[in-house]
Amino acid sequence: MRENLIAGLDIGSAETRLVIGQRVETEAGPKIQIIGAVAVPSEGVNKGIINSIEDTTASVSSVLEKAERLLGTPIQSVWVGINGPNLKCQSSRGVVAVSRSDSEINQEDVDRVIEAAQALAVPPNYEILHVIPSKFIVDSQEDIKNPVGMTGIRLEVVTLIIQNLSSQIKNLTRSIYHTGLSIDDLVFSPLAASSVVVSAKQKELGTAVVNIGAATTSLAVFEEGELLHAAVLPIGAAHITSDIAIGLRCPINLAEKIKVRYGSAKAEQFSKKDEIDISDIVAEENLTDEITVISRRYVAEIIEARVEEIFEKVDNELKKIDRSGMLPAGICLIGGGSKLSDIVDVAKRKMRLPAALGSNRSVATVVDKVNDLEYLTALGLVAWGDQLIKYDNRGSLLQKLPLQKTIDKLRDIFSALKP
Repeated sequence: MRENLIAGLDIGSAETRLVIGQRVETEAGPKIQIIGAVAVPSEGVNKGIINSIEDTTASVSSVLEKAERLLGTPIQSVWVGINGPNLKCQSSRGVVAVSRSDSEINQEDVDRVIEAAQALAVPPNYEILHVIPSKFIVDSQEDIKNPVGMTGIRLEVVTLIIQNLSSQIKNLTRSIYHTGLSIDDLVFSPLAASSVVVSAKQKELGTAVVNIGAATTSLAVFEEGELLHAAVLPIGAAHITSDIAIGLRCPINLAEKIKVRYGSAKAEQFSKKDEIDISDIVAEENLTDEITVISRRYVAEIIEARVEEIFEKVDNELKKIDRSGMLPAGICLIGGGSKLSDIVDVAKRKMRLPAALGSNRSVATVVDKVNDLEYLTALGLVAWGDQLIKYDNRGSLLQKLPLQKTIDKLRDIFSALKP
């Protein structure tokens, strides 16, 4: 059983989540089935960045222990989601001459041209996370998805290169290696989530996956089946809670409960006379001198202002690539912040696009909670790992990126330190 497990680890600013899948044999071949999902509060992570390796390691150890108790078997390796506002995204081109004398393009040529595209000026404190080919060009013939088997003299590729701070990558990997886990790979979180929440047809038409977390909002934009743009914004659902706490002059825990139970992103549906009795929440928090009746419209106005700001920043990212209001398949919202009532209506209005909450479209599961918006990133990491294993088993050469070499090096160092 242990060899068939694929685990996805999503270390967020609020919670650390682990989803475990098992590859099972079916008539149609091996398929992934989700068998467990657990979460614990995160420590040592602030605004998507690790600020204490020791605390983050404790959170990962805690979620790992919880998962292993649930499954009754040890977990040895994980696919890890990576986020953070320091992420960079840029386009790059690579050109090579086709190597074979009969001019037939093979997998080796494809690997060489992708490697050539990586030869861009990466800042010394950054490392490449992903090199994603968006299209190939064979002798001026454009928009080729897979050139293997075609004939040509010159092979060109247009790629999207995602980079992140080296220190952030190393802090994340160290936090995980301290627990004894191995890392299969690091994956940009919304990119992983897209493998379960949007279909190939949506990616072809043009869509964006927007992950509203506690401290960050990340997005991945797709068109013609390929990743077009990616970004991480330093704003999230925790900012909404802070706004409520300031607006009502109440403790942050009370503000969070008001947001979750009575919050709405659409103020116009309430009149000034609509009031909420929050005495039950005040009692739960053991508060004595707090107000017990608040205006529902006022709370909604506070929430709506911040939600509008989040979507304005997302729209600004779409403007950078000339796709503002131009994605026919619309916006897919995931993450804990997307649970807010009426947030879809605000997204449609501010983004001028279709919008919907994300859902698990592709992975079989016997665990209902993995279909929750909060777990879709960790679920996507499991699906991502499953896809790569399938490709590897078919004999395709998986490009070993500089990042993966760094991960291998760090793993060797920590293995050497073990008694």
